[in-house]
Amino acid sequence: MTPYARRGVHGQTVETLARRVLSGEIPEGATLDLVALQDELDVSLTALRESLKVLAAKGMVDARQKRGTFVRARADWNLLDADVLRWQFAGGTASGTDPALLHNLGEVRGIIEPAAVRLAAARRTDTDLDALEAALTAMGEQDGGAAHAVEADLAFHRALLAATHNELLERMEMVIESGLAHRDEIVHSSPHGEDPVPSHRAVLDAVRDQDQAAAERAMRDLLDQAVRDLDRAHGTRPATDEGTANR
Repeated sequence: MTPYARRGVHGQTVETLARRVLSGEIPEGATLDLVALQDELDVSLTALRESLKVLAAKGMVDARQKRGTFVRARADWNLLDADVLRWQFAGGTASGTDPALLHNLGEVRGIIEPAAVRLAAARRTDTDLDALEAALTAMGEQDGGAAHAVEADLAFHRALLAATHNELLERMEMVIESGLAHRDEIVHSSPHGEDPVPSHRAVLDAVRDQDQAAAERAMRDLLDQAVRDLDRAHGTRPATDEGTANR
């Protein structure tokens, strides 16, 4: 999905307002001063209102007579929306991203991906295997840099969800992708992460063999490694710790 910031003044206004709300700079329940925002952001009132319609569609703001436009309670926000997820992670660092958000992502992945990989093992086609193999090959290339490694990892997990041939599970990439990309940026920028290829290879081998139980075990091992790598990047796990207790 193209970030709103690449969509001109309207998109930049959406991004600015969204991040202020998500960061708490504009707190829940606050009424927005549209005239002041219009002046500060140097946009027309029409452009500002159109931007607020985007946030309203995502449950973040609402407008009422006599009250004006206000920030809704977090419980009303569409936290599974791809843009909302990306806005929460955008601009974060290993020390700056809300740890609870990454923890929640880890729990979601722990529920979705082991179950999804069982379906992938049962339903995969030769085309699915080719996509997984291509992503794994790209993951093993050492000269592409961190951005290349991140995209290869995302491609692998997208291909796994696609191999389930369940269109609702395929859409779960919107939930996983933003957080996974951010986690990968942290991990691949750290010198202490484990080589991701063997754990991903184990998943692919089990999917190719159509061994559902082995595929689930391999995915759980992969997710354990993901936690260890993130802990090392955050400095909460010694770089020399092999993490065998988590296996």
